[in-house]
Amino acid sequence: MNPRTIQLHDCEFKSYICEEEIIARITILAEQLDQDYANKQPLFLAVLNGSFMFAADLLKRVSIPCEVSFIRLSSYQDTTSTGNVKEVLGLTENLEHRHVVVLEDIVDTGHTVHNLLGQLQDRQPASVEVATLLIKPDCLQHPLDIKYSAISIPNDFVVGYGLDYNGLGRNLRDIYKIVS
Repeated sequence: MNPRTIQLHDCEFKSYICEEEIIARITILAEQLDQDYANKQPLFLAVLNGSFMFAADLLKRVSIPCEVSFIRLSSYQDTTSTGNVKEVLGLTENLEHRHVVVLEDIVDTGHTVHNLLGQLQDRQPASVEVATLLIKPDCLQHPLDIKYSAISIPNDFVVGYGLDYNGLGRNLRDIYKIVS
């Protein structure tokens, strides 16, 4: 059991969403994906670093034939989005006529997803959807249709379950929100 509060660098965080709730929501998402992508053999594209725990737990529960690949994009510095998306590791798979599901840890401003979707559409896939662990609908700055979202949260800075604060907190089983 994780402590109710933790300290990461100069900030205190309190327990917010427990691992059991996260897994329950991911299981529901996996069932939706199994139904929607039956007989389509999608390519799941996990956005590193933050989505690694979400991607692993989701894909363990997806039972349809699928492929998995990884891309690394970044738009964060400290606790705020910079709005500048940098591609660090590129995608090498041919996406033409393929069904692609982007796996994200969190969608807040939408800058990262908006940029990535534009890059993916240029490769002429059959379809592209986004599956995210967390979404902050009040923060969206782009008109995005996020079809698969496990948990909707307010505009709180969160860590844990793959999300970090300047490199720390990704390994936490639960999600914590900032206190100070």
